[in-house]
Amino acid sequence: MTRPMDPPDVPPAALPRAAGSTRTRRTVTESVRARLGPLYRRTRDIALTPVYAFYVTRLEAAVMAHPRPAHVAVIMDGNRRWATAEGLDDPGAGHRAGAEKALELIDWCAGLGIREITLWALSIENLERPEQEVGTITEVAADAIAAIAEGRRKTRLPIHLRVIGRRDLLPEGLAAVVEQSAALSREDGAMAVTIALAYSGRDELLEAFRATVRDAVDAGTPPAEIPDALTADALAAHLYTHGSSDPDLIIRTSGEVRLSGFLPWQSVYAEYHFAEAYWPAFREIDFLRAIRTYQQRARRFGR
Repeated sequence: MTRPMDPPDVPPAALPRAAGSTRTRRTVTESVRARLGPLYRRTRDIALTPVYAFYVTRLEAAVMAHPRPAHVAVIMDGNRRWATAEGLDDPGAGHRAGAEKALELIDWCAGLGIREITLWALSIENLERPEQEVGTITEVAADAIAAIAEGRRKTRLPIHLRVIGRRDLLPEGLAAVVEQSAALSREDGAMAVTIALAYSGRDELLEAFRATVRDAVDAGTPPAEIPDALTADALAAHLYTHGSSDPDLIIRTSGEVRLSGFLPWQSVYAEYHFAEAYWPAFREIDFLRAIRTYQQRARRFGR
């Protein structure tokens, strides 16, 4: 596979090599960058915009020349840390930027012909955060879901929206929006978008096992035969994601190398990609690199 050249990392500023002063000058430069922080990064990114635009175009052409994953799932991690790194006092700014990035991702997938996406936006553990932050997350998630379902936020393709997770644990306002979105979502949507809210992989499996056992009891299955009723197909029929395909590629941002209980049943043959960028800073070129990495792997599904 022809691999397009990646954009070069930004080199440190050239430093004069006066005797005995190199280390001092480097320390001063790093100190200045640390103080400038977000301003330095934004200035750098603006300066590099034409370069990255060129590489995005080139990398997209390379990716389009090979089969893409049909279903991409994303653990959208790092909203709060991004806000801190940007010098923002309001953690809610990170969640708002993360919601907008999710909408960008939907359009990126549409452009590559990827027609199914699953986004993990809120875990059950996230609901244990400080009340003010949970309120902000709830508000941001509710607005983003309503904007998609009501057509206030246009995407490249119409969307069939689905929300999975423990709806009984959602704050009242968000739960109401989720119910409304189910009624408003287009069944003829060209893209299937699943959003995981108050989601836990362990809870999903527990609920699926319990439902499978209840089905067996309701069907009059003798107690001694109930274990045999717990087949893979019977269990899969009770998963939150029933009716969806398993993800081909799972991406996690923020440099964390773990799944944290995301889709434990469905991810058994998925490929993984862990990106260093915090979710709001995840760029199209980062996404294309993840797809390219997927394309370079040989998927044998255990065979």
